[in-house]
Amino acid sequence: MPEAAAANPPLPLVCFEGVVLPEWVDYNGHLRDAFYSLLFSYGVDGLMDRIGLDAAGREALSHSLFTLEAHIHYLREVKLGAALEVRAQLVAIDAKRLHVALALHVPGVEGAAALGEQMLLNMDMRGPRSAPFAPQVLQRLQPLAAQHAALPRPARLGSVIGIPPKK
Repeated sequence: MPEAAAANPPLPLVCFEGVVLPEWVDYNGHLRDAFYSLLFSYGVDGLMDRIGLDAAGREALSHSLFTLEAHIHYLREVKLGAALEVRAQLVAIDAKRLHVALALHVPGVEGAAALGEQMLLNMDMRGPRSAPFAPQVLQRLQPLAAQHAALPRPARLGSVIGIPPKK
């Protein structure tokens, strides 16, 4: 891949690709709800790889990301054998945290099958305790966050669960 293309990846980032495995399917023939969370977790792992928190980065820095909060919206059935990809968009970043929007897609099918969001905290594993991102991680995060800021705000971001009161 040319260096220029690597510096400006397509947005949002495709951070995981796979297929629905038989052990992930429930009695209705659908992807079990728990596996949406697993797939989004794999997407976060892929994002970590891209920002310098891959296995080598975690070892060198003694840093990792922990999930503080996660939300999932289930929008469409996903069945056994379906190809999948998880796309990640950085929504916000501060010294220690990332707010990430995640979308589960079946390639060739318009729209997301599920939407998720996670609040991630950078951790110094020597404590463990929260810590600011290492400079080399910030050097990857900041341009990516700036690129993602130009994208439309993901649907359902920041929504609250609840049954509306009757009028």
